[in-house]
Order: sequence, then structure tokens, then C-alpha cells
Amino acid sequence: MKRLKWPSWMPVDPYIVALLATVGLAALLPARGTSADVASGASTAAVSLLFFLYGSRLSTREALDGLKHWRLHVTVLACTFVVFPLLGLAAKGLVPYVLTPALFSGFLFLTLVPSTIQSSIAFTSMARGNVPAAICAGSFSSLAGIVLTPLLAAALLGGSGGGFSADSLLKIVLQLLVPFLAGQLLRRWVGGFIARHKKVLGYVDRGSILLVVYTAFSEGMVQGIWGQVHPLRLLALLGVEAVVLAVMLALTWYGAKRLGFGRADRIAIQFAGSKKSLAAGLPMASVLFGADASLAVLPLMLFHQMQLMVCAVIAKRRSRDPEEFVSEPPRAAATRTAVGTGTRSG
Repeated sequence: MKRLKWPSWMPVDPYIVALLATVGLAALLPARGTSADVASGASTAAVSLLFFLYGSRLSTREALDGLKHWRLHVTVLACTFVVFPLLGLAAKGLVPYVLTPALFSGFLFLTLVPSTIQSSIAFTSMARGNVPAAICAGSFSSLAGIVLTPLLAAALLGGSGGGFSADSLLKIVLQLLVPFLAGQLLRRWVGGFIARHKKVLGYVDRGSILLVVYTAFSEGMVQGIWGQVHPLRLLALLGVEAVVLAVMLALTWYGAKRLGFGRADRIAIQFAGSKKSLAAGLPMASVLFGADASLAVLPLMLFHQMQLMVCAVIAKRRSRDPEEFVSEPPRAAATRTAVGTGTRSG
């Protein structure tokens, strides 16, 4: 008999498995007392380190070069920080019949998170789209998200997001913005080291996020918030997220066509404009939500795996498009501005 294998077109992110294992560890052995204080301090330091590394990896020159293709980037930013939040706000009508108030807060936070970089690039490349544009679009979204995500969360979530106050905003500035700017300022001296040790520092990134997840879910277990979540509510949440993802995938593809973009640009817009970053969202949630972070990040974790599986199928199908469809129509080619092909993701 042939061994059963998970379909290659429906990937399960190994990192999601690691995240789920971390959640399981927090459920079985949550940090308490002194160990909780140590974990909280380490988590705070890990978040600052993450954003320092984000800042030190982003090339200012490459970001400025990417501005030449401003129409595409404005379209992606509008999808990420305008259309997504509007869909999130529309879901308020589902409370309390479909979503609990806590799950709705997490779902709304999901819609405020910036786009991804790595997976947007990977799927755009697989589908034979505009890879340099996807790199720049993801980078701009991540950069804008450092400022826009906390501001939008403060405006739209209000007291449900953990009680936003002057102290909360100060924590955001100190833990997110200051390390990022420090990374940008020191990039001239540390950029080479980071580029040479990219693989090792990638493990530092992921390990830091796992620590953030463990701390958040430990606190949730100690406070007993998981008793508030019923399995049927989680299924309802998955259904709502599936609808939102389908709407964004259709809107980015057909909306970009209406705006006159060619096929390659439409692919970049679809994959960069319909996705949300787990790597950026998890540490932000730990700062914004505090003790409620465990429930707040659950919708984002579920959406992340869903978007990978669906976008993998779409990219695979687009990669089989005939050559005549791959070539851009004259109208789009005339309006398209080239983005430097030497750009690399941060």
C-alpha cells in the first residue's frame, strides 16, 4: 500500500506546528509566580530584539527605489489598512450570536496587522508575478504597520483591546518603534553581520515569537480565560475568516484588473494585499493586549494557516497559465514602472 502523504499543494507551515506545541506546553506547564515574571521580562526583551532586527534588515535605499511603483504599493496598503479593517468592523454584527466579544476583538486585531513579506514573495514567484514589487509591498506594509497597527487598534478596539492609555502608547513606542529606529540607524554597522548570519538570526526571530506565545498563553491559562471559548465558536470563527479571505482574494485580483494593472502586478497585489503577518502580529499583540493576548492572537494563528493553504493552491494554478496570459497587456505595460530587480527581503 502507498503511504498516505499530505498534499504538496496544501502546505502545513512547520512553524504553526511549533506554535501549537508551545500553546500545548503553556496549557500543561504554565509559568506561575517568579517564573512568570522571568518569562514576562524575557518576552519584553524578545519583542524589542525582534523589531531591532526588522529595522536593521530593511534597506532604506531599496525602500525608496520601490516608491517608483507607487500605485501598486498604495493599492496594497489600502487593502491592508483600509479594506481589511472595514471588513473587521462589519463583523461586529456577528457579536454575540456567532463570535464572542473576546474573539471579535482578536478578529478585529487580525484585520489591522500588516501584510507578510516571505510568503507573499514565495507565492508571487511561484505564480510568475512581479517579485520585486511583492518584496517592496511587503516591506512597506511591515514598516507602516509599526505605526498604523497600534494607532488603528487604539481607535477601533478602545477599551476592549486591553485598555489603551498614555502608558500603553509609551510601551508601544519603547518596545516597537524605538528598537526599529535603532536598527535603521545602526544598519550601516550591523547590516553586514546580520546578512552573514541570516539563517541563525532567523531562528532567533522564531524563538522569540515562541517565547511571546508561551508567555501570553501561560497568563491566559492562569487566569482561566480558555474556559470562555467553546469549540463551536472556534468553528464559527474559522467560517468568518474563510469568508473574509475569499472576499480579499477576489477584491485584490479583480479590483487590480479594474485599476489597469497587468497580470504580474495583479499577482503581487493579490498575494501581498490579502495576507496578514503572524511574525509582526504576535509581538504587537503581546504589547497591546497584555493579559488578554492569548485569545487575541488565536484568530491570527488560524488565519495564517488558512491563507497559506489557499494561496498555495492559487499560486500553483497561476503557474500553469499559458504564456500568452503571462505576458502583460499593452495598457498595463505602459503604466508599469520597473522596480529594481536586485532588491531582497528584510
